[in-house]
Amino acid sequence: MRHRTAALALAIAATCASTPATAAEPSPRARDLGIPFFGTPGPLNAITDVAGVEVGYTTLISGSSERPLEGPVIRTGVTAVLPRGRAGAAQSVYGGWFTLNGNGEMTGTTWLEESGTLAGPVMITNTHSVGVVHDATIAWLVEHSEIEDSWSLPVVAETWDGWLNELNGFHVKPEHARAALDSARGGAIAEGNVGGGTGMHSFEFKGGTGTSSRRVRVKGVADYTVGVLVQSNFGRRWQLQIAGVPVGRAMPEHAPFSEESGTNNELGSIITVVATDAPLLPHQLERVARRVAIGLARVGSMSGNGSGDIFVAFSTANGDAASSGGGIARVEALANDSLDGLFEATALATEEAIVNAMVAARTLDGIEGHVLHAIDHEQLREQLRKYGRLEPAPSSTSGGRP
Repeated sequence: MRHRTAALALAIAATCASTPATAAEPSPRARDLGIPFFGTPGPLNAITDVAGVEVGYTTLISGSSERPLEGPVIRTGVTAVLPRGRAGAAQSVYGGWFTLNGNGEMTGTTWLEESGTLAGPVMITNTHSVGVVHDATIAWLVEHSEIEDSWSLPVVAETWDGWLNELNGFHVKPEHARAALDSARGGAIAEGNVGGGTGMHSFEFKGGTGTSSRRVRVKGVADYTVGVLVQSNFGRRWQLQIAGVPVGRAMPEHAPFSEESGTNNELGSIITVVATDAPLLPHQLERVARRVAIGLARVGSMSGNGSGDIFVAFSTANGDAASSGGGIARVEALANDSLDGLFEATALATEEAIVNAMVAARTLDGIEGHVLHAIDHEQLREQLRKYGRLEPAPSSTSGGRP
């Protein structure tokens, strides 16, 4: 496995309309294994179920710790989430954010909190590449004449991939951020070892990028969609729960941090992007972002001292109401009493997105001979079966399954 993954080429650009370039066949998703989840997903069970949202990736995998003369060991990348797609890349949307534990970085949040608006894409990469992605995103917006004002404060977030990736080699370059933006599309989204999630772990299994969505009916108003994308890189093995089953305790093998340190310290973070087409105001979107924490709790997270658990939420409703230009903005918003379904949808989609990231991920080696093993699908199914929590798997891999 380690020799096979080391042979993968540098600068793999995986668009969201394709399967991960690191996979020989389409990656399965949690529901394909028969894992049960509450709620009804959209047709793709992805953040791109929210109309207009586009996602792009650049995935960088190169080198082998067993053959150091061949070059650096690179296991990283960039993820781009565009609320109004590339065509409206800098058109503002209402947004809000929340930090559950702040051992991490998300730029642009000072103005996001002050103004209640998000202009431009949300970018996610590794801890030491925030600066280069930030600058490259501004340059991309300038080149595309997409900056509404004379300045830009993009949202760029990170998680740490230094267990596998040569983090201090600064291998993410401006062209990689631009490639992620240029590749952004709607449709089905690749998961696992793609984009910024390439070198990440989840509960000491291989983790990475995951997504999910929920349909929400607000009585007397309309149906709405909530979509979530995570870069999942947190948790210790013993904490992991899936469908209410403490599977992590029953699957202790190949838990690298526990085996090496023998401590319970958190080593990692999670960045979560929540999109919705429901008409919400900035303070309501901050409330939505807070509910991501409940999704983390459903899989067992304790949000440890070393974890950067930072979430951003935006609404694609209200058109140009959040854009510059002055005058009177005509805005619609749900009443606070109508938000419970959106809160629930955010928690449930976050939970499933994290599990999807683990199910889709493939075993990957990295620096110093480190290996992150993918969760064993059959072993996971067996643990769920013991507790009567396994559903019949569908006949084919698909997006969402109500």
